Amino acid sequence: MGLLKEFKDFAMRGNVVDMAVGIIIGAEFGKIVNSLVNDVLMPPIGYLIGGQAFTDLAIKLQVPAILSPDGTELKAAAEVPIRYGMFIQATLNFLIVAAAIFFVIKIMNTVKKRFEKEQAAAPAAPAADVQLLTEIRDLLRNR
Repeated sequence: MGLLKEFKDFAMRGNVVDMAVGIIIGAEFGKIVNSLVNDVLMPPIGYLIGGQAFTDLAIKLQVPAILSPDGTELKAAAEVPIRYGMFIQATLNFLIVAAAIFFVIKIMNTVKKRFEKEQAAAPAAPAADVQLLTEIRDLLRNR
């Protein structure tokens, strides 16, 4: 029973829940970025390069047929594609995700700095509380 309670405490800890939410949102954000790249950015680029789908861009290497010593074909000739269009698209996906995360973190840091400045500028309130507590203490002593 102790192991079960320990697991429950671990799973319900704030950091674990926050991490789970972040992973779920990140996965969905990845789908949005993929759609942005595949459905919005790549079609115009494909149009500009001659109406070809960007993911179809590839270099096709020809592998010759393998013949036996008597001239019969043992293995047929084949094409081996190097799909550089897919690679470029994945790179664009990464760059868009990295830029979006960068801007979110930048905004969060700006807000955090602003909040810390406001907190640093307002330490006068605790001093007033201390003064009031000192007066109350002195009044109680004089009783």
